[in-house]
Amino acid sequence: MRFLVDAQLPPALARRIESLGHDAQHVFDVGLATASDDRIRRHAGQTAAVIVTKDEDFAVHRIMHPGPPIVWIRTGNTRRAELLRSFETKLSEIVAAIEAGETLVELS
Repeated sequence: MRFLVDAQLPPALARRIESLGHDAQHVFDVGLATASDDRIRRHAGQTAAVIVTKDEDFAVHRIMHPGPPIVWIRTGNTRRAELLRSFETKLSEIVAAIEAGETLVELS
């Protein structure tokens, strides 16, 4: 599965996802660090990527409009190591949900 990690999350999350056997890029990797949400959605759609974000706007937009699947991380501020560990623990559930047709997966 392919993932696109949004700007408010660390590039290390994309690297961790890659280390677990998936394709992942951070918006910095593809020149979208300051891009609009619409541009990020278009890029994810064109590359068949799941957007990983903390931005509620992506989740709200996905509920109301078609587009790429969203993994919405709803945890508060956490240390990077804790975020990476938590995401790694839940990655198989995330992949299964998206493969089953879920378009919005919330992690809290």
